[in-house]
Amino acid sequence: MATPRTPNQQLADVMEAAGLTLEGLARATRAVAAESGVWLSTSRSAVHAWVSSGAVPAGNTPAYVAEALSRRLRRPVTVAEISLGEDTSTDFMLLGLAAATTETGRLLVHDRRDFLTLGFSAAALLAPLAPGPRTAAALPAVGPGRRIGSGETMAVRQFTATFRASDELLGGGHGLSVAGTFLSDVVAPMLHGTYADDRARAAAFAAAADLATLIGFKCHDAGREGAAQHHYRLAVRLAREADPDDRTGQSAWGMRALVHQALDLGHPTGTVDLAEAALARTRGRVDKRTEALLLITAARAHGASGNPSAASALIDTAREAALTGTDALPSYAAAAGPTDAVVASHTGRTLTEMGHHAAAERHYRAALTDRTDHTYRRTRALTLANISRAVAAQDRHEEAVDLLTRSLDLVDGVASHRARRELAGMQQQLAMYARRGIRGAADAAHRVTRLAAAS
Repeated sequence: MATPRTPNQQLADVMEAAGLTLEGLARATRAVAAESGVWLSTSRSAVHAWVSSGAVPAGNTPAYVAEALSRRLRRPVTVAEISLGEDTSTDFMLLGLAAATTETGRLLVHDRRDFLTLGFSAAALLAPLAPGPRTAAALPAVGPGRRIGSGETMAVRQFTATFRASDELLGGGHGLSVAGTFLSDVVAPMLHGTYADDRARAAAFAAAADLATLIGFKCHDAGREGAAQHHYRLAVRLAREADPDDRTGQSAWGMRALVHQALDLGHPTGTVDLAEAALARTRGRVDKRTEALLLITAARAHGASGNPSAASALIDTAREAALTGTDALPSYAAAAGPTDAVVASHTGRTLTEMGHHAAAERHYRAALTDRTDHTYRRTRALTLANISRAVAAQDRHEEAVDLLTRSLDLVDGVASHRARRELAGMQQQLAMYARRGIRGAADAAHRVTRLAAAS
């Protein structure tokens, strides 16, 4: 005779504190999983089984449940706390720096599902604000490894630049495992090397941080949100190792990436603190145009967090900084693309959050100026989709369909879960346009449906 299972009172208590019903937790869990491209069938009855009989869901579902509860309660909730198993997910930030670099790369190479389907963690977003160990003293310039010179560092930068360019044209899913191989097999051993001096060592770690940021972005674009967050956090650590006093601002740039990921996913909680901390770390230390890119990130965080006056003031300051800056951008910031276009694009996103659709449209259109199809294919596609939404909000429906069709033309063949998700978000509106007989809407709706099915 089977032993009866014990009800999970711990989960029931946390659900009650969060104000979530059985159906509410099922829906929130499915939403967390979907962010990383995992489509769960978790239902009210499944949650009831967890609570009433102590059943434990398989795979990464317990982690998705814990994250859903964490977001609701605005505090970390662990799998162990809700009695859905042990906390087995590895936080690679607890490993040594070179070991963390090796491990994250290898997990991409071997297509480890438990890593690639990790969800975005609201609690981990603010990890860079916690004081971390300064490991520079533990990793001296003269070490036991092979001699690392400017040639090795330049090779990492060239690899990163090549894959960044292809990422725009082919999407984050293209070459992800190759980039992981390079990170684990080439870059990680370099971090154990021997350097001529501190400057050479700093250059190597800074180059590694650039690559980790790119891989984080590729994972984000591919819908691998937990993996993206791990790589962004790794980039912050590598940048701080390169420059413990943050004179260059590169670790703040990694914090900026974490903010944009959270905002893209619709989770503004904590983004203001992180964006403002990035600004504080770089004030008076970086050039005006890099500062403009950090300012507009803070503006977007404030706009999404319901602080319109702060957002508007930061937009003005960011635009002024972009106009007055004349210095060459550091390589990490130059990777974002033309400064004016980036500021315009995120100004549009901020204004959209604030409901100012006509103003947002103007800035989105300005963002297209320096972004050509043959270099910024995916970015133009996303910007055209944003203009389409802004135009639709102003009841210019035929123009909205034309813009969306142009976006679809660019997305075709690009391995970008993020772009497909943005376009799929307009399916319902396109279906309505098709029913009203608006020219091109039925075809666009069919194309969006095919894209969604292919993701």
